[in-house]
Amino acid sequence: MPYSEPTNLAVVACPGGESFANEVITHLRHMYKHRFSLKNDVISKRYSMDKGELVQQINLDNDLHTSDLCIRGQIDKYRPPVFKVNTRFTYFANGEFKCELNECVRGKDVFIFQDVENHEAIPLNDGKNLQKLSVNDHVMSLLVAIDAVRQAGARQITLVVPVYPYSRQHKKKGREGLTAALLGHIYESMEVRRIITLDLHSREIVNAFSHTHLENLHASYQIIRELAKVVDLTKEDLVVVSPDTGAIDRNKFYATGLKKPLAMIYKERDYSIVTQDAKNTNIKSIKLLGDVKGKVAFLADDMLGTGGTLLKAMGFLHEQGATKVIAAISLPFFTGNAIQLFDEAYQKGLFYRIIGTNAVYHEDLLNREWYISTNVSGLFANVITRLHHEQSLGDLLDNRSIIDKLIKASRPAETKDAQVQDPPAKNKVQNNCDPIA
Repeated sequence: MPYSEPTNLAVVACPGGESFANEVITHLRHMYKHRFSLKNDVISKRYSMDKGELVQQINLDNDLHTSDLCIRGQIDKYRPPVFKVNTRFTYFANGEFKCELNECVRGKDVFIFQDVENHEAIPLNDGKNLQKLSVNDHVMSLLVAIDAVRQAGARQITLVVPVYPYSRQHKKKGREGLTAALLGHIYESMEVRRIITLDLHSREIVNAFSHTHLENLHASYQIIRELAKVVDLTKEDLVVVSPDTGAIDRNKFYATGLKKPLAMIYKERDYSIVTQDAKNTNIKSIKLLGDVKGKVAFLADDMLGTGGTLLKAMGFLHEQGATKVIAAISLPFFTGNAIQLFDEAYQKGLFYRIIGTNAVYHEDLLNREWYISTNVSGLFANVITRLHHEQSLGDLLDNRSIIDKLIKASRPAETKDAQVQDPPAKNKVQNNCDPIA
């Protein structure tokens, strides 16, 4: 991989995805500088070279291979790559978007960021206008960005969409469209090579693609890391509860990783009623398969919209005698008046904490005592560098090994002492498994 300028990795941030893109770029800069330092240390020792001379030699090699006369910056210091492409998005009065790239991306590996669930006021037209955009607005701005990058001659296009738009419209129950697949076909027709997303709502969406690769990341390690900060996993009696039948596989994964019992909530629904908000849902009755009395109940789900299902589940677990109710949400939308309703539920003591990721930008949530934000930008940065440099993603997509490492680290001292007697091979965990390294 290149350890200094130039690099063929470029980031284009759509209006909604700029905040998340900036966080990922911060990690990319740190990673490149860290690896440059490691490279310098190893090579200087191996070839008995002065570190200062080696830095100058690397910069000389980069200057010789650039298409420009030379690269800006000092010749005797590390020159960090510039990842972000200067891009201008114009929002017209009739709702149309236009994307202009103010830099050359020809022959580059371009990653386009978009957060389709960012409903904060976003500065557009060089900061002259503040506009709250809908999901459809974000999707359209993404499409015009893809087209601009393609027209500019990018070698490869990858979409970074932590929330895959229309992912809940993934199967037919009657005369309805498969919108998740429709968008997939559009991306593929526009020569998108890869899509990176987080906790895809349904695996069926992957079947919509013939040539485009979809990398589905998971925030389980980051969520368990935050859970371990608010709950003593070695002392408190914890039970993992699936909020419905659709989330059973996800919660089984947590129960297996944490080595805790698994329970499930079964909801009886009246599908003649359409859910309007968190209070007016089509849930008629709730039953629990398992026991939570006197225990900490932990629920995990992929996304939270109006929050009605989760509020009823947490209230039900509180009634069943759970000492604490903690929920983990990979994609916290909190649409409508959901935040207000969760404020009220927290004041009543119906739940203790909600752990969500920063994959969805939501300023109001960060000010809530009951909300914990966990950062997944480091995970995305690692995936991007590995894809760009054609390295394996295996240990990032299947992170059971690092979760096991985290659980072992939280065990009591006497348990750790007992483990020292085990054969070294059983305790071996590779360092490069950590997605935030």
